[in-house]
Amino acid sequence: MTRALTASNLVRAYILAKEVVIRSGFHSEIDWQEELSFENVSESDFLREMAWVVLSAGFRESVLRKRFILISEAFLHWSSAGEIQKTHEQCRLRALKAFNHPQKVDAILATAELTARIGFPALKWQIESQGIRFLKQLPFIGPVTAFHLAKNLGLSVVKPDRHLVRVARAAGYDCPDSMCQVIALAVAEKTSVVDLVLWRYATLNPHYADSFSIHN
Repeated sequence: MTRALTASNLVRAYILAKEVVIRSGFHSEIDWQEELSFENVSESDFLREMAWVVLSAGFRESVLRKRFILISEAFLHWSSAGEIQKTHEQCRLRALKAFNHPQKVDAILATAELTARIGFPALKWQIESQGIRFLKQLPFIGPVTAFHLAKNLGLSVVKPDRHLVRVARAAGYDCPDSMCQVIALAVAEKTSVVDLVLWRYATLNPHYADSFSIHN
């Protein structure tokens, strides 16, 4: 693209968007993303976030959040991959009662079984060394949702979902990552935090892209 929103205007738009997100009661989400560290991710954290990303693909977040308590109960509150593997059938039956999507439930079980088989330390090393390339190989994790999972595990990445792509295009940037890098550098935040703020703002404001348009 030949034109882009100036860095100062881009940052100003971001700060205003962040104020809206905070006023709307989502400050805890920002704090959570800011404090996330891949180094501290446990097996239970991984299983929970993997399941969330698998189930949320194509599904409204607000609806999933209400069901996720029952889903977590079905999977033994993500106690361990080994325990889920041992009670595979019971977990599957309970999970399907809470979320009737066999392919997604089976994908969660398959990743839990992989984790139990190779051990979480080995799996975590694979994520650390290969990043997105490894995560994309997991069942029901695709090119975009791999970034979602990486971000939820504490890796500082930008998820190129439709909201972020639309904001980047409106601002005149080739991709969400380059836009978020500019903002992150200016405001001294992780790119994953910038990503979260922009995504949440998009869910709150139907005309979110206009706030970042080079034509404003």
